[in-house]
Amino acid sequence: MAGILRRVPERLRPFVWPVTIAVLAVAVFTTRISDEMVDFGIYRTAAARALHAEPLYQSGDGPGRFTSLPAFAIGMTPLAVLGEEAAKVIWFSLSVGLLVALVRWSVSALPARQLSPTPLTWLTVMFMGKFYAHELMLGQANILLGALLVGALLAAQIDKPVAAGVLIGLGAFVKPYAIILAPWLAVGSGVAGTLAAAAVLVAGLLLPAAFYGWTGNLELLSAWYGAVSGPTAPNLLGADNISFAAMWAKWLGPGQAASVLAATTGTAAIGLAIFVWMRRHTVEEPDYLEFALLMMLIPLLSPQGWDYVLLLATPAVVCLVDRWRLLTLSRRIFLGAALALMGLTLFDVMGRELYARFMAMSIVTVAASALLLMLARLRWRQLA
Repeated sequence: MAGILRRVPERLRPFVWPVTIAVLAVAVFTTRISDEMVDFGIYRTAAARALHAEPLYQSGDGPGRFTSLPAFAIGMTPLAVLGEEAAKVIWFSLSVGLLVALVRWSVSALPARQLSPTPLTWLTVMFMGKFYAHELMLGQANILLGALLVGALLAAQIDKPVAAGVLIGLGAFVKPYAIILAPWLAVGSGVAGTLAAAAVLVAGLLLPAAFYGWTGNLELLSAWYGAVSGPTAPNLLGADNISFAAMWAKWLGPGQAASVLAATTGTAAIGLAIFVWMRRHTVEEPDYLEFALLMMLIPLLSPQGWDYVLLLATPAVVCLVDRWRLLTLSRRIFLGAALALMGLTLFDVMGRELYARFMAMSIVTVAASALLLMLARLRWRQLA
């Protein structure tokens, strides 16, 4: 590729990668994606309901129900007025563009990089590629969430707390569990960032009243709460669920023991994040690692933490890969094994039966937990 770039006129070189990515995206969409994107259909259905002020959360929707806040459905309404295929093309193209931004921003935001951007980018894509592919195949919105959150990190790094707060507030409407970053925002960005996030949240919660009226909006929010707080036990045994709750349910079976251990594990993970934050004074630029750790916690803490949501671990993987050669040999082996078990175990390579057993053992969750410990280790050694 470097040889090809040298033959391209210098004024055109900035366009080579965008054009290449666009061509590949079109090829992938037409050959693999166009008949998929099931979850995008859920968003589009919710948007169509919002246009006609119909209930968004309907019991007949079954497992494929809409669970984002009502404001997200309203934000998706432009895609509901288009034809299905046109809407799919636009959403897929937007997702690919945001994925490129997510990876590039994650690399550029990392302070004191040990590796140059190109190898770091490709190593990250290698370890995270299966999650990116699954996300695009489903037409999910986690790439949008990831780009918003990493954008908030970049804003915080250049002392733009209001922008950081706005982006985290917007992220909460894409996926409510983005609110896990609110305490970090309050501590790291102060009053301005916190007020900006709160203002966005209030505005977003009030927005559906323009379509449904005040009473209708309150009913919507009540229905949303019922949708996300309902029984989760059937989801915990899903092959692709990599949350702490799913791990214990698969090991012990759903029940009180599994629930208690899941809560204990989640509390310990939050405690690890607090430990990392308490040692922020030991490094010059602490924000990146703390933000990366919290983003990675999202799919592990959520009872509906499907494996593709681990794409939110992109900043964490960038940081760990970059600092790999600063570790001792035993830590390198440990980290390399965890990265491989989490990101290089592919269904197409392992086959249906072996992959099903692998996921039933929650090895991805164990590997992701090992990466959390390695992030804390980096902070302990003052490496990030």
